[in-house]
This record gives sequence, C-alpha cells and structure tokens, in this order.
Amino acid sequence: MKLLAFAASSSSTSINKKLVTYATSLLTSQSSEVLDLNDYELPLFSTDKEREIGSPHLAKQFFEKISQADAIVISFAEHNGSYTAAYKNLFDWVSRIEQKVFQDKPIVLLATSPGKSGAQNVLANAASAIPHFGGIVKGTLSVPEFFNNFDVEENRLTNNDLNQQLQQLVNRLS
Repeated sequence: MKLLAFAASSSSTSINKKLVTYATSLLTSQSSEVLDLNDYELPLFSTDKEREIGSPHLAKQFFEKISQADAIVISFAEHNGSYTAAYKNLFDWVSRIEQKVFQDKPIVLLATSPGKSGAQNVLANAASAIPHFGGIVKGTLSVPEFFNNFDVEENRLTNNDLNQQLQQLVNRLS
C-alpha cells in the first residue's frame, strides 16, 4: 500500500506536519510519502486567473500524487476556525482538474493546535466536506494542546490514549 500524507499548512515549523509524519511512521510496513504544501505554491485561484493560465503544472502534480496513492492522511492546521489559505488555494486549483479530488481513496483526518480545542472546527469542516470530493473518511482525531501531548525532540505522541487512537485510525487504512 502506498500512503500519501501532508499537513494542510505552509508553516516551516508546522506542528501538523510533525503529527502527520509521526502518523505515517506507525505504518512501518507501508510505503509512504509526506508532501510539503510549500512545494505546491500557486497563484491565488480565481476563474479569471484560470482563464489566463489554465491548470497550473503544480496542481496537476499534486493531483497525480493523489492518483498514485492507495490511502491518504491529512493533518489540518486551523486559521480563524477554518482551512489555511495555502491548503484552500491548492484544493481550489486541484478541484478544477477533477471535482473528486480524493478519487475514492480512504482518508484519515487529523488536526492539532497548541490550544485546548485541537483545531476541532477545521477538522469537523474537513470531515463533512471531503466525502463530497471523493474521499472516504475512515476516521478523525484531534490532538489538543500539542506541546503537552507530543515530544518534538523524539517526534512522537506522549499521551498514551491519543497514541492508541491514532494507531487504530491509521490501521484502518491498511
């Protein structure tokens, strides 16, 4: 099984990237690739821009990465209760290539934040929206208070309950 993972964040110090990278490590027998959204930076989507430049090569590359995957793990950062601009913009471009962006792939959705909410708003939004775009949501997990529950030096969840929940979720993909 080929697992594709990414954090829906463009931060160079993304805690969501740390979480999604850790999640992929729990499936050691699988082939996995963790993408960086910074490698897919595109002009701000608009229909005017689309008429001008067509479908950007980077949007096509991202769509192809999804095509090649058997399963996907996404960890969402929350900006003002919603998706980050980087994720939303890339998603908008890719959805113009094919509305079923996730191509009937099984997906585990994660989210974390330094605060107590654990980015639950964006996680709920994603869990509700992704099935409309061809994703089969196998489960979700919010990790609140990231720095109290994740050891950044050892790159692992330290909260046993959250770790067990994460292991069960990623196992649903294999």
